[in-house]
Amino acid sequence: MKASVIIPNLNGAGWLKDSIESIYAQTEQDFELIVVDNGSTDESLNIARSYCGRERYTLIENAENTGFSHAVNQGIAIAKGEFIALFNNDAFAEPGWLAELIKTAQSDPRIFAVSSLMLRYYEPELADDAGDYVTILGFACKRGDGLRAERYQKPCRVFSACGGAALYRKSILDKIGVFDELFFAYYEDVDLSWRANNHGYKNVYCPTARCRHICGATTGAVRYNPFKSIQSGRNSILLPYKNMPAGMLVLNFIPLALGYLLKVVMFRLRGFGGDYAKGFAEAKIALPKIDKPKFRWRNLPYYIWCEGSMIAGLFRYIVYRVQRALKIT
Repeated sequence: MKASVIIPNLNGAGWLKDSIESIYAQTEQDFELIVVDNGSTDESLNIARSYCGRERYTLIENAENTGFSHAVNQGIAIAKGEFIALFNNDAFAEPGWLAELIKTAQSDPRIFAVSSLMLRYYEPELADDAGDYVTILGFACKRGDGLRAERYQKPCRVFSACGGAALYRKSILDKIGVFDELFFAYYEDVDLSWRANNHGYKNVYCPTARCRHICGATTGAVRYNPFKSIQSGRNSILLPYKNMPAGMLVLNFIPLALGYLLKVVMFRLRGFGGDYAKGFAEAKIALPKIDKPKFRWRNLPYYIWCEGSMIAGLFRYIVYRVQRALKIT
């Protein structure tokens, strides 16, 4: 079949049914649906069970929350599709969403991931995510977050696809590996896309693959909370360490250090400084567990592309912060 759609679920009683129904309403019907429940304690588990017996539907039940990466990897392990489509349980796809993602991926065999135009559920004229980018300061950012969606109507290459609504080519996953389960939540999609960049594959943005998204519905964090702050502190260290060759880490040491300093100040001002610091402490424990890839000369052009993209990402981030400060959408 063309695609395997995977929806990880954790206590999504308020929106899971509508999310699933939006997938079954797709114009492209050559897919299977895999729901991975991560220890839900609300009615959403019964909602997921109610679809059992439907053709090409599989439910995986975990006794506890194993994290986004592990849950998704469980789905990928049994997937039969040529492409893997990830979809959040608090997202709702337009009918042509899957068909547009597949059409874009099929246009170039070097395309690894295709990112959707995710719209804010309650403000659909505004983008929630139009692909992700990374700055030289180490920040991973959502492109277009809170800006008018009409600004993002052109397809383009992006640094990373947002795993909340993205398509991945399974044959490339088989080559470069699946989601790193050291990333319990947040940045795991950026890590995977960065890995693909380092191998010379492309991640692209498809503006015609549209869905609406209730941001932070599962974690309860539209912006920040203790859990997200810990994960952000932890994974912001793991992300560049894992994906930058040693020479690149040395080259970028000063901007990365400046970025971490700015983040520390920002989280302290928002009342989550202690949580962010706890994330740093967890990163120190996790670093020895990382299987850091070796530098390969044949990949040098791809490392250079990543470096240039991160420098451009800094300017994108500065422009974005100015726009938000001036309340420009």
